[in-house]
Amino acid sequence: MGNVVGDTLVDLLKIIPFLYLAFLIMEYLEHNVKKKSNSLKSKKFGPLIGSFLGVIPQCGFSVMATNLFASRVITIGTLIAVYLSTSDEMLPILLMGGASFKIILMVLGIKVLTAIIFGYLIDLIIRRKDSKDFSICEDDECGCDENIFKSSLIHTLKISFFILLTTFILNTLIYYVGENKIASILQSNNFFGPFLASLVGLIPNCCASVIITELFLNKVITLGMLIGGLLTGAGIGLLVLFRVNKNMKENFLILISLYLIGSLVGVVIDLLGIIF
Repeated sequence: MGNVVGDTLVDLLKIIPFLYLAFLIMEYLEHNVKKKSNSLKSKKFGPLIGSFLGVIPQCGFSVMATNLFASRVITIGTLIAVYLSTSDEMLPILLMGGASFKIILMVLGIKVLTAIIFGYLIDLIIRRKDSKDFSICEDDECGCDENIFKSSLIHTLKISFFILLTTFILNTLIYYVGENKIASILQSNNFFGPFLASLVGLIPNCCASVIITELFLNKVITLGMLIGGLLTGAGIGLLVLFRVNKNMKENFLILISLYLIGSLVGVVIDLLGIIF
């Protein structure tokens, strides 16, 4: 259990700077800009920028994007693009596992391309109705003052407590279930493999990307399963989404869309026979 507590604290410490930065941006916009900048909500560049930012290791940008989305700063397509390109622990594990540059570049390329395509496609299909009077402080009922640094810190501490509690519960469940048990579920190369891997990828914890990547390196799962699991692996971002975004219908739509995209892209890759 010592490892569970340690992993929980490490997971939290990784994303606190991104949380604070996101809240700082949101507070600045609320206090200094009557109308949020159209460039931030732009459907022209949002998904493209989000797709490349998500590639950066860890799930910090997925958490940051989630908060910006909840505050109506970025579009739903941009958020999903960040989620799809996020790989959490994948890149460090591929590097440490001795994966070739070709493999790493291919995996990242597929994820970024998928994120760009579906990010723009979703923005074309879904038009989000924004609340004109949305305010972080009013919505959170925290009574924050005009000091954006102080109020951002208050919001960060509140969401950090939520993440600490839920991540501890998740880590405890994974500890008792066992990573080997999860890995055994994925040891299948049939048609439904990407669907299973995408489901595991939805676990809001870094263990999902670790298990999936290691199984691929050990040639236990296919490339399609790897991609499927990594496309849905938004890390703690999904956890934060259900905490900060009050529209549950919207949250489940994002969750289902993420799963379907990951599963279908994984199946297509395996059917095309793309192997290394």
